[in-house]
Amino acid sequence: MELLQKINYPSDLKKLTVGQLNQLSGEIRDFLIKTVSHTGGHLAPNLGVVELTVALHRIFDCPRDKIVWDVGHQSYVHKLLTGRREQFGTLRKLEGLSGFPRPSESRYDAFGTGHSSTSISAALGIAGARDLKGEDYHVSAVIGDGALTGGMAYEALNHAGHMEIDLMVVLNDNNMSIDRNVGGISKYLGRLRSDPKYYRLKEELNGMMRRIPAIGDSVADSADRFKGALKYFLVPGIIFEELGFTYLGPVDGHDINSLLPVFYRARKMKGPVLVHALTKKGKGYSYAEEKPAFFHGVGPFNQENGIPESTKKALSYTEIFGNTLVKLAEEDERVVGITAAMSSGTGLNKFAEKFPERFFDVGIAEQHAVTFAGGLAGEGYRPVAALYSTFLQRAYDQVVHDLCLQKLPAVLAVDRAGIVGEDGDTHQGIMDISFLGHIPNLTLMAPRDEDELQHMLKTALHYGGGPIAIRYPRGAGEGVDLNEPRLLPWGKAEVMREGEDLLILAAGTMVHPSLKAAERMFWQGIQAAVINARFLKPLDEEVILNRAARCGRVITVEENILNGGMGSEFLELLEKRGFNIPVRRLGIEGFVPHGPRNKLLEIYGLNEDNIYRSALDFCREKITGGRCE
Repeated sequence: MELLQKINYPSDLKKLTVGQLNQLSGEIRDFLIKTVSHTGGHLAPNLGVVELTVALHRIFDCPRDKIVWDVGHQSYVHKLLTGRREQFGTLRKLEGLSGFPRPSESRYDAFGTGHSSTSISAALGIAGARDLKGEDYHVSAVIGDGALTGGMAYEALNHAGHMEIDLMVVLNDNNMSIDRNVGGISKYLGRLRSDPKYYRLKEELNGMMRRIPAIGDSVADSADRFKGALKYFLVPGIIFEELGFTYLGPVDGHDINSLLPVFYRARKMKGPVLVHALTKKGKGYSYAEEKPAFFHGVGPFNQENGIPESTKKALSYTEIFGNTLVKLAEEDERVVGITAAMSSGTGLNKFAEKFPERFFDVGIAEQHAVTFAGGLAGEGYRPVAALYSTFLQRAYDQVVHDLCLQKLPAVLAVDRAGIVGEDGDTHQGIMDISFLGHIPNLTLMAPRDEDELQHMLKTALHYGGGPIAIRYPRGAGEGVDLNEPRLLPWGKAEVMREGEDLLILAAGTMVHPSLKAAERMFWQGIQAAVINARFLKPLDEEVILNRAARCGRVITVEENILNGGMGSEFLELLEKRGFNIPVRRLGIEGFVPHGPRNKLLEIYGLNEDNIYRSALDFCREKITGGRCE
């Protein structure tokens, strides 16, 4: 790490020769592999942008110049080059470095990112502010070809071309998002990868015409007037040029000798410029190159063989969902699977293999995925759109307008609901109960364990009265026995434990710790009833209010933000029915940072010990004969 140890800021790169920049790139790769093997993180995306990042920081002058990283899971190299090398061992740990760009973490991070397809919009806004202030600096957005399938990216490209603003967009084209890219844009970029000679041919042709004695310039000028025909035949970046961008590339994204002059040229040009760089995800680590989807986001692993260091015993909720959907699709040919570039991440890869004609990967386009599901549902199919909780936020209007308003029987499989851990605040799925729970005609469920997830999926596909969302967490289940999927009593909560002193109304992942807390309370002379809500919308009024009235006090527990969550829904239910019962709500307040899931649950009071203590505190002041009054 001879050179890396000397790089504290991007300005240090300007002292190195091209040969030393190549040596530095190798050292960065070794450092990333070693560090991420211990911390976990987004390894493959970062290995793919090493030279690209080094070249960017060599040509541009950050933090005066601004770089916005789309999604941000490829920003590790940027962090290493901007004064955070010594802190890198804290990556994704509680109070350590974030796995994504954070302006609060460093002045070199121009904009906070974590979700896809936002970089060009943000960079365009920064460039607009620069011009309004009369300032002079360069703004760049680095976006992957996977993120380019998101519609927001094209809205920004269209606007940037219209503004004719000075802006550089770097298209990091590795033919991957998390899973392999799909769609027309992917095919288009594939043609550019395979035929980079076209761009050189256009420049050579123009040069040849201008060298014709006496008439060369006029011939070339005449050819320029036939811009449309010439470009359609010769220029691979026609889409971007028609949007108003000057297209440069394709260029080898791992060749610093090629990258430096292209970035230097782009830096001197006026108006919007798009640099098309070809990279390989996982570059330089054979295991990541062979399995880029697996090493996109990985836990700690053995550096020597690439094998993850996992102690997981139970199947994950995601695996159970995928296996169950295959089983149910075998019984019902109307079942269709939909993902937004996350077939393996959502567990739909087995479904895709078994039923390729009934599987649709729409790319990074959650809004389209939901409305597409609505169209299928309207024609008699039972579509299941599997999306991460925080990504579903992007399709709120489509859920409201295209599913719920029309009461279309589509199923939203809301994966990664609740606290997800090390990916941090942009990925914590803590708002879906709140933003889904108040929409008319929508049913919202949450399983207490992986077995109940099976039953909820079967129940949802059987129901034809409107859209249904099932929220479930990331990671391993409770390790319970799995039964054959069956229909659940529609709209009914489940009484897990009877009691007379206190009711604990728990949602999803909070049921099991609530049961354990209630068992401990028994030895303190307190009989606590525990209800598994099952249906968060609508709540089972009969069962829940009956126990609430009997116990006289209620604690609600949910892995969701408190504002608008299940506890709020319960308070509204009490008000509507005229009940005056003391309620304490346990849940999340504010955004949740990155860190281990178990530690974050402890911090926010959502584990067995905290539920137990909260319940005791709630009852301690007025206990008579073991009964809360």
